[in-house]
Formats: sequence, C-alpha cells, structure tokens
Amino acid sequence: MRSSSRAARGVPALTLALLLGTVTAPAGAATESTPAPLAEASPTGFAAVDALGRNGTTGGAGGPTVTATTTEQFLEYIDTTGPLVIRVQGTIDITSKQGVRPDKTIVGVGSSAVINGGGLDFHRSSNVIVRNIRFTGAEDDAVNVGQESHHIWIDHNEFVAPVDGAVDIVRGSQYVTVSWNWFNKTDKSMLLGHSDANSGQDTGKLKVSIHHNFFDGSRQRHPRVRFGEPVHVYNNYYRGNAVYGVASTMNAGVLVEGNYFETVPHPCHSASGYGESGPGRLVQRDNVFSGSGACETNGTVTEPRTYYSYTLDRAADVPSLVRAGAGVGKIGA
Repeated sequence: MRSSSRAARGVPALTLALLLGTVTAPAGAATESTPAPLAEASPTGFAAVDALGRNGTTGGAGGPTVTATTTEQFLEYIDTTGPLVIRVQGTIDITSKQGVRPDKTIVGVGSSAVINGGGLDFHRSSNVIVRNIRFTGAEDDAVNVGQESHHIWIDHNEFVAPVDGAVDIVRGSQYVTVSWNWFNKTDKSMLLGHSDANSGQDTGKLKVSIHHNFFDGSRQRHPRVRFGEPVHVYNNYYRGNAVYGVASTMNAGVLVEGNYFETVPHPCHSASGYGESGPGRLVQRDNVFSGSGACETNGTVTEPRTYYSYTLDRAADVPSLVRAGAGVGKIGA
C-alpha cells in the first residue's frame, strides 16, 4: 500500500492549510468502506522533477492568497504576473480557453467550485497547480497544456462534458502530473501530442505522469499518446471505457503499470497504432484486467525511475482507493 503521508517540498503553511485534508467524496465517486486517502500536499511524478530551472512545482506558494467569486475577478487573477494562490468559490462562467500565467495555484473552495463553459489554457506557462475544480460544459478543452509549458499539476478535479478534450498536453509540453481526477463520462479524455506531423517539437518531450485517476464510463484517450516518452500511466481505475483505454502511437513510449481495467474491451493499443497514427511502444505490468480484453504491448520504454522514485499501490486495491480519493472535495480547501 502507498504511504498516506507525503513530504511537502517548499510549500508554506498557508498553502498547506489550503491543500491538505479529507472530506466526504462526491456522489458516485466514493465508497463507504474505504476512507479517502490523505491528499498529497505536493505532486509526485514528473511535476515534482527538478528540471528546466525549476525545483518541482509549487504554484503560487510565496505569493498572496485571493478569492475569486466572479468571472471578472478570476480572469484578472489568472492574468496577474507573479505568484498567487487563487481560491475559487462558487461557479465561475467563462468562454473559450483562458490563459493562465506562471506561478499560480488555482484551488476550489470546499466541494462546490465550478468552472463552467470554458477552459484553462497554458501557453509557455510553468509552475501552475489546478486542484479541486469541477469543469463543466467546456466549449473546447477543459484544460489545455501547450506551447512548451512545463511543471503543471492537475489534481483532484472533475471533468464533465467538454466538447473536446478534458486534459490535453501538446506542443512540446512536459513535466506534467495528472492525478486523482474524476473523468465523469467524458469522451476525448486526454490527448498527448496533437498531430502526427509534430515530431520535431514533441519528440523527447511530453513527459507526463498519470496516476490514481477514475476513468468512469469515459470513452477514449486515457491517454492517446504521440511521440512522448516516458509517459507513466499507473494506479488508475478504468471502468466501462467503450472505445479503448490507452493508445501509444507514433513511437511514443508508455508504461502502463498497476492499473485496474474493468469491462474495457480494448485496454491498450500500441503495435497496430491507432486511427491513422503509426505504432508506438507500450510496456504493461502488474495490471488487473477484469472482464476486459488483452493489453497490446510493443517494444521497450524508458523507465520512469530514471527521473523519479515512486511507490506503486497494488492493482487489486485501486478501485477502492480511487473511488474514495478521486475528484473534488477531498483536499480540505
């Protein structure tokens, strides 16, 4: 079992107070028998790696704390230069994709913070944390990490009905962790690498850790990967994913480890590619396939331990852990 305590890396007491804690799970995401795991105060995986002049991902730590209750306030705060902890209270209606400047923590208050109608866009941005937000009805992507952005942590959110992707990571972005989110019947859940023609920008980039997410009746792209390596997909709960679980294409390198696939006809694509995209490389180990098809593997993949250490939960424990811990209302903000 994974330890329930994680060391905070350079996060001041005020930010810890915003981020730590456990409360009751949202309807449909928790079980009565399993207490919610203690939320991590700082990321694990690639967002925690020291690289590109950054010592992990700390978001708005060291800056002032503000609370956004209106669209106007929220748009002003995410466009502010310098570190800032932005507490989102209630429903914020936005349109399109709104840019987020570096050094921000965007964290929902309680279990009812909503960003509705639009999404967040990262364009050469870095050191941003997005937690405890329910994203609903985005007219494009709910979260788009693009144009060589890095050190982004997307954690304990819920994604409902975006028109395009729930979380897309594209155009040379890297050092990203996507953790403990609830993909609630989304269609195109997560795309890494936007096109087959972008090898020049994406090869050697798109380093992403995807762990302890609940892919709940979501259809496809959990994730779909082009070029990136390593992409570390571990301890996620896949349930009733109609099209497929993970697809590695265009020579991407993906490690699928310690996940639980339940009634997923096609858990993994790799050697055959997917759609018009050529084959990728995919290694699977220590997964559970319950009422699911076989995971297609191909080639070898750079080990994530080359970059960071991690502790793997038993795949058999993943459904209860993830149902208890994923989504909003779990971090005590």
